[in-house]
Amino acid sequence: MSVGAWEPEKAPGDRDNDHSRDEIDRALLEKIIASMQGDVNTVATFPQEIIEAKWLAGLPAQQWLDEATALDPDRLWALIRFFTLAEMQLPDWQGGAESPVIPLAKSLRRRKTPLSRDQLMWIRQHSDNRYLPYGPL
Repeated sequence: MSVGAWEPEKAPGDRDNDHSRDEIDRALLEKIIASMQGDVNTVATFPQEIIEAKWLAGLPAQQWLDEATALDPDRLWALIRFFTLAEMQLPDWQGGAESPVIPLAKSLRRRKTPLSRDQLMWIRQHSDNRYLPYGPL
């Protein structure tokens, strides 16, 4: 008789089960950025491809910092808005202290173009995540 460890089955959308998502899909980021153009305050009606990409919220901060170097401040702001809204409006998108908003905002500070007071107020009005935008102390 052998004794083994039982591993629960992973759902098809689980990040651990999908190694093709180790890299950030730039085409998907472009779709998110394009969807955030204008005065968007809801992401629940976005295309299913975006709504199902909750694995993006779990990527490491360094990966977001690296990706941010290729994006201008307006595009970073679009992603910050998206992830802020996604945490509140989409199931399983809660990032807490690991939210992509934190490294994206950090990348703006590193460029000497930090979030404005209006942008900070927007984040506070649209999120109950106490870690946004600067992370844990």
